[in-house]
Amino acid sequence: MADERFDDEAPTGRAVTDYDVTHAPLYIRLMDAAAEGLDWRIMAVRLFEIDPEQAPDRARRVVESHLARALWMRDEGYKGLLGAKPSH
Repeated sequence: MADERFDDEAPTGRAVTDYDVTHAPLYIRLMDAAAEGLDWRIMAVRLFEIDPEQAPDRARRVVESHLARALWMRDEGYKGLLGAKPSH
């Protein structure tokens, strides 16, 4: 059963969504974990409570899509929070 706290894939559109706003703390934790060089499997367990041994494809997809969205929010999406349109 999928965890209801997050989707298996983060949003990919050019607009900041309610999902992005709700998950901003998670995005920050993901960027911190990536900056520390943590392996995606560790992120899956610690941040999403997904066992990468039991669901490796799902675990990787969840981590990678949310990290990509976190980086987009850092680089472009934040502009939407300030009233400007993101360029990417």
